[in-house]
Amino acid sequence: MPSAAAAMPAQRLYLISPPVIEPAAFAEALKAALGAGDVACLQLRLKDGERTASDNAFRRAAEAVLPVCHDHDVALLINDRPDLAIKLGADGVHVGQEDAPYAEARRILGPDRIVGVTCHNSRHLAMEAGEAGADYVAFGAFFPTGTKQPKTRAEPEILEWWSGLMEIPCVAIGGITVENCAPLVAAGADFLAVSAGIWQHPEGPAAAVSGFCRAIAKHACG
Repeated sequence: MPSAAAAMPAQRLYLISPPVIEPAAFAEALKAALGAGDVACLQLRLKDGERTASDNAFRRAAEAVLPVCHDHDVALLINDRPDLAIKLGADGVHVGQEDAPYAEARRILGPDRIVGVTCHNSRHLAMEAGEAGADYVAFGAFFPTGTKQPKTRAEPEILEWWSGLMEIPCVAIGGITVENCAPLVAAGADFLAVSAGIWQHPEGPAAAVSGFCRAIAKHACG
């Protein structure tokens, strides 16, 4: 993943928050999840409908979850907003193709924080992001998802292509569950980015994390 996490083992779990949270309750759910297995990072992706949530919503959420993340050596990333990532003391930012450009995010965050970039199913976008210096590239959606309306569908082959060509980590995203993640792990995804598959798991987030970690260990490539 990132410079800040260079010692991380390959193929790990990357959590994405639900779009709307109650900070104190979510912090407790997060503690349970992080205590159940190996997690690399949490992305705060807060939405008010289709729009990014208010600065105050991010502030309240970050105040609740940042201590939990750092107690478990988990990086906290902010979705879309490099300016807020700095203000809130987060470890980095994830930007989409319609958000702040990579260069602007890097200028704001400096060399030591994480900047990851959505690349959909595009080899061209991934190469551009990698050459620019992104800490990771994210491909998807691999499966149907109710969390957001995906702009593209991706196939596991793009993970195989990227991992065989580049040392920069790749993230698989979109509708990933314990039951369907095996092909993505086997194809070389360094990180599985999961939202509903964690927080809406019928046995709870701790059981979901535990299940994902077993699946990653079983199907890890190389």
